[in-house]
Amino acid sequence: MTTLLDSYREHIVNAHKQPLFLLLVGFITSFVFIRFSVRMIRAKVRWWPGNVTPGGLHIHHMVFGLGFLLLGGIGVFATYGGQPWMNWFGLAFGIGCGLVLDEFALILHLDDVYWGEQGRKSVDAVIFGILFTALLLIGYVPFGALPGEDTRWGLITVISVNALASVITLLKGKVWTGLLGIMVPGLSWIGAIRLARPSSPWARWRYTTRPRRRARALRRERLLHRRADRARTWLFDLIAGAPDKVPVNHPAAHRVAERMSARATAHLDAHAARALARRQARLADRRSAAAAGAAAKPPAGEGPAYGAGVGAGPGRSHRAQQRRRSVRAGRSRTYAVGPTGLERRPERHPRLRTHTRRIHR
Repeated sequence: MTTLLDSYREHIVNAHKQPLFLLLVGFITSFVFIRFSVRMIRAKVRWWPGNVTPGGLHIHHMVFGLGFLLLGGIGVFATYGGQPWMNWFGLAFGIGCGLVLDEFALILHLDDVYWGEQGRKSVDAVIFGILFTALLLIGYVPFGALPGEDTRWGLITVISVNALASVITLLKGKVWTGLLGIMVPGLSWIGAIRLARPSSPWARWRYTTRPRRRARALRRERLLHRRADRARTWLFDLIAGAPDKVPVNHPAAHRVAERMSARATAHLDAHAARALARRQARLADRRSAAAAGAAAKPPAGEGPAYGAGVGAGPGRSHRAQQRRRSVRAGRSRTYAVGPTGLERRPERHPRLRTHTRRIHR
């Protein structure tokens, strides 16, 4: 215990890293506590207090996290970073980071996906924040430069190459290798050399014109990364709990289902209306043609001399039929919804209407 305390004083207190250390402690503690709390609430444990719902309004713990962030940030500026306030405000800021990043997926999707598959992004954000803070805590002053000492160019080169390798590894879709490579330099270099994952930005940029390399990446994805994804899923389920399957009455799923149903209904209604209009138009044309044929045929027993008093004959009857067909061909039809369904409303040009009246007379 004495050795541990001496190491703490030497590496944390004397190095002026106690506020950052307390920030990391508050970060980890708040995340572990809130995950334990929500899992107790999810399991419906009777002795554990439930959600904070004043007046029926569910207040997420992200709201309390924002309060701690404001307290820590404003407090540091208000006290000019003096001791011992700096330590306490660092602890408060770390608590706020844990509470806010635990609901990072909710902020990103603007939907309550805490127990959904998208909620895994919150765990990614928390682990990234913890790793970054730990790197700042155990690392040297940036680039290894201390006041009064010469610049360590070798260390600057190593840090720069490691940072570049970590960025390339992240672009290749290897998130955990890139994050851990920030603290373990050789790990990020290995990830930067190996093939990228098929769905990564690096593969979209570099493997489009290289089908063999893309095929190798797909084959490696099926063989190796599937096992790694199963191990990662098991670890995340252990830390944050297994996600729920999306229920039928989930708000997001309900909205998507309503939109899809409305689109399908509109498409079917329009298709049915067009089919009915075409069917009624064909029936109307057949009836008109049958009526025109009956009018052109002379009554039985009168022969060709039918209508001779008005100058009618077989030739004139044939010409009348041709004129009727011409009128029907130039007639525009519109359809309106009536009490019994779609009804045809013929619209005729004024000259055609006058000509039709003369023909009927």
